[in-house]
Amino acid sequence: MIAIFLYAPTEKTEGMVQRIMYFHIPSAWIAFFAFFVVFLCSILYLWKKDREWDIYAMASAEIGVMFCTLVLITGPIWAKPIWGTWWVWDARLTSTLVLWLIYVAYIMLRLQSEAGSMRAKYAAVIGIVGFLDIPLIHFSVLWWRTFHPAPKIITSEGLGAGMDTSMLITLVISLGAFTLIYFLLMGQRVRIEIMKDEIDRLKRERYTAH
Repeated sequence: MIAIFLYAPTEKTEGMVQRIMYFHIPSAWIAFFAFFVVFLCSILYLWKKDREWDIYAMASAEIGVMFCTLVLITGPIWAKPIWGTWWVWDARLTSTLVLWLIYVAYIMLRLQSEAGSMRAKYAAVIGIVGFLDIPLIHFSVLWWRTFHPAPKIITSEGLGAGMDTSMLITLVISLGAFTLIYFLLMGQRVRIEIMKDEIDRLKRERYTAH
């Protein structure tokens, strides 16, 4: 936080509003990474049939949708002073909105369906098919003419080409901090779900004992 407001310089063209980049880009990174975890754990669940992988996928989706929501909030705030509008049906923005809808569909399926292997299988299918949107989001600014700027960190000219060094350092720190937050939340959510499973198991044992 200190680096964002005191260390990183103010961008000459966009001004102070550009500082939202240090929240927007890391949020997008976590939204994409979290769904990659959903994708990977969904494959492993269908292969291994191990409840543990279903828990990891579910936990990552719940965290990912929060960060994806943050992307959709910070993006328009950043866009309004620069583009003159809160939203455009740009390829990058639209595909990111689709990702948010996929997250919501995944979570709604889990909430509306009864717990069990069938719910986990259906959720895993959404987790695998939905991942196709991630490369679409990434390459959208390269494949189509869009309002959204090209990638700032990984570019064809090199790492962070064209960015001020202090801006790049601040952005990398923000990415690291958001990634740490993701793993801390992930650990807590997984532990809670394991505890819930254990409580359900004890209830079933008590019921059968009587």
